[in-house]
Amino acid sequence: MSESKPSRRIRLRVQTQKLGALAKKIAPFAATVIVTVLVLALFNVFNPATKPLTDKELNQRIFQAMASATPPPALSARVYQAVQPSLVQIETKILSPDGKEEGGRGAGVIIDENAQVLSSLHVVQSAFEIEILFMDGTRSEAQVVTSQPENDIVLLKPLQMPAQFLPAVMGNPNSLNVGDEVFALGSPFGLTASETSGIVSGLNRVYHPNKNVNLDGMIQFDAAVNPGNSGGPLVNRYGEVVGIVTGLLNPTEQNFFVGIGFAVPIDAAASAAGPNPF
Repeated sequence: MSESKPSRRIRLRVQTQKLGALAKKIAPFAATVIVTVLVLALFNVFNPATKPLTDKELNQRIFQAMASATPPPALSARVYQAVQPSLVQIETKILSPDGKEEGGRGAGVIIDENAQVLSSLHVVQSAFEIEILFMDGTRSEAQVVTSQPENDIVLLKPLQMPAQFLPAVMGNPNSLNVGDEVFALGSPFGLTASETSGIVSGLNRVYHPNKNVNLDGMIQFDAAVNPGNSGGPLVNRYGEVVGIVTGLLNPTEQNFFVGIGFAVPIDAAASAAGPNPF
């Protein structure tokens, strides 16, 4: 028996209504998909994909990256940069026993805003003229402010201030341990502003520069020092002055370094500038 036309119309109407309802439900989602596709299409139009690098271009990029990855300066270089503006060379004139004029040389370190300099007393002892050469090139006569013979320490005051200088940062010598890195700065054999490196070899040593003098509580180290280093700073790995180089031990009559140097701890040396100078 064939289906009547009214029944087919009713069923068609119902299906049409269902399709309309479904279309209303999926319309927002479809619109979102269409908008997303359009946005991506426009993005690709205005931002075309990057072309892959050729082997040559890739090698150039790698070379540039490696060249820009410069390693930091060595520790010794950083220490030198920190202390060098505080370093001075000391030049003296003395009269020999036969009345002839002779020259001497040593080193020192600036300790305050007045450009006062700590050095070894034996560098300027018996000198009738003392001249300081600052690292900015300024030369100035200097006079002794005070001295500590028991520590071989002298405090000098320049008569002319340098144009550029930087007082050194003082460290704590009591924090030193055997094996710690240290650096000695000075003017060995007149080679201005030289640096050598080594370690602390011993603490609280007794140093006999001559038969009449005993220096107690010395820092022993193995950074190379030679004539002209006396009075220069002994510096720790942080660029802080922990001692004033006073001399070297040598079993021979010749004055050259054999691996044992001595420095006055900076707390004892700095007391020449007065109580709590820093």
